[in-house]
Amino acid sequence: MDKRTILAVVLSVFVLMGYQYFFAKPPVKTATHQESADKSGANIQPQASSQQTHTPPAAGNGTAAPALQQAGTLNYTNAVAGFEKDVVVETPLYKAVFTTRGAALKSFQLKNYQTSIPGTKDIAEAFYGLLGKKKPVHPAPAPIELVHVQEGMPLPFTLSFPDSTLNVPENVFFEAQNSFLDLTKGEASRTLTFTQSFPGDLRVDKIFTFNRESYAFDMEVKVQNHRNETIHQNALLSWIQYVDPEAPTDSYGHDGPVSYVAEKIDRPEVKKMDADKTIGPYVSWGGFESKYFIATMIPQNPSLTNLKLLKYPNNIVSVGLLGPKNVIPPGQPSVFKYKMFLGPKDYNILKAQGVTLEYSIDFGDWLKWLAIPMLLTLKFIHEYIQNYGIAIILLTILIKLIFWPLGNKSYKSMKEMQKLQPKMAALREKYKDDKTRLSQESMALYKTHHVNPMGGCLPMVVQIPVFFGLYKALLYAIELRHAPFFWWIQDLSAKDPYYITPLIMGATMFIQQKMTPTGADPMQAKIMLFMPIIFTFMFLNFPSGLVIYWLLNNVISIGQQVYINKKLA
Repeated sequence: MDKRTILAVVLSVFVLMGYQYFFAKPPVKTATHQESADKSGANIQPQASSQQTHTPPAAGNGTAAPALQQAGTLNYTNAVAGFEKDVVVETPLYKAVFTTRGAALKSFQLKNYQTSIPGTKDIAEAFYGLLGKKKPVHPAPAPIELVHVQEGMPLPFTLSFPDSTLNVPENVFFEAQNSFLDLTKGEASRTLTFTQSFPGDLRVDKIFTFNRESYAFDMEVKVQNHRNETIHQNALLSWIQYVDPEAPTDSYGHDGPVSYVAEKIDRPEVKKMDADKTIGPYVSWGGFESKYFIATMIPQNPSLTNLKLLKYPNNIVSVGLLGPKNVIPPGQPSVFKYKMFLGPKDYNILKAQGVTLEYSIDFGDWLKWLAIPMLLTLKFIHEYIQNYGIAIILLTILIKLIFWPLGNKSYKSMKEMQKLQPKMAALREKYKDDKTRLSQESMALYKTHHVNPMGGCLPMVVQIPVFFGLYKALLYAIELRHAPFFWWIQDLSAKDPYYITPLIMGATMFIQQKMTPTGADPMQAKIMLFMPIIFTFMFLNFPSGLVIYWLLNNVISIGQQVYINKKLA
């Protein structure tokens, strides 16, 4: 085989290896769960409430609902006696429900994002009648919910004080300042305060400040020392999540903890998590993510904050921010400050937070330098053309124009190579028993006719990283989630439900292959013939937006090659 054949094989292997590395998920092994016990701080009891006592409902198995203790073990206990009521916060962007039990978060629904596209149907529904089967029932679209917990277990924004003089029970009941905050119109910001007093010990105030036009809000925890002696407190703010093992998952997404610690992203698989792990300091943020949405806690002092990850049985996960230990003199307060972000993984929105939260979008460490500019260009085009499918087409044309001179050079080189094929065949026949001499004579022939044998492959080599960068951009860009193009393509982030575009794309690759000279080597011709087949199978499950890009790129390339061939004829 000559160098072009070897290069074709290398490119094929590179594409397949790249697919496995960037796209295919490795098999996940189940980690062994270990429980660790650790006692820290003295537990204190809250002031008795004159309100009625409320006991949380039991779990579905008939036992008491689980409550997660700060020590890292799973105990089955009921909440500390008190009165529980819900507090609703509503803005144009979300509806949040807090509870007085732990002054924690019970629900957080994003108004502008739905679980599914209205009217979505299964591809096989048209055949259900012929097969005598009932059509599947699709659940109605609902707002995206970021809080997933089991009944009775501690909720997100649970606060405890491990390794402190006094440890506040995490499921204690607070008194709420309000029962409903409406920011849908009028006021730009509102404050919600939860208070609990521990007579003779301390008072805890959890103060939330919400902004009408932002997914981010502030949280301030004020601890007032009522003792006659100095106390030491360090707060652990936790996001606790139940991961349903039966829930449908996206093979390219990640449902689990995510953090940015010491300028490095960390997103462990839930099944592989340790029972108890602490990393840090220099915690920029930490929380829980899915493919397109994220709930994060952002500390005020990253350099003094550690991240505590806890894994419990029954797929319960806790991500906590463990701050520094504060010294609180008698009669004095201490304040722990945080910022929260619960919303979509929109690059512009995340970057505006100013804490590198945009790194939560899984563009990859190296490909993000290509993916981010492409995404921003795509969004810029969409501002003028309100259809992301058309925006992808225009971006494809723009990329093709950038590579146009390189493409012309490549096709000219291919045409010159095609003219040399009779002479190359003669050399192969003459030196068929002397590979070294054949290589020398071939290079001399190329040099005499000023032909670069590698020139025809250069555009493919250059476009491979561009392809992977655009793949990442289209795969993880929330802008394409449920974004329609036309007709049967109603979600550019999902695969073509009827596989029409991948098959057409494969056909265009086949046409390109037939137009490209492969030399007299029959082995090379067979190898190159498999390329369209390999790519077609790869693209069957790719996002339809990416397939549209590659399809149009092929069509333009065919036109460009026809033009160059006629010009040189």
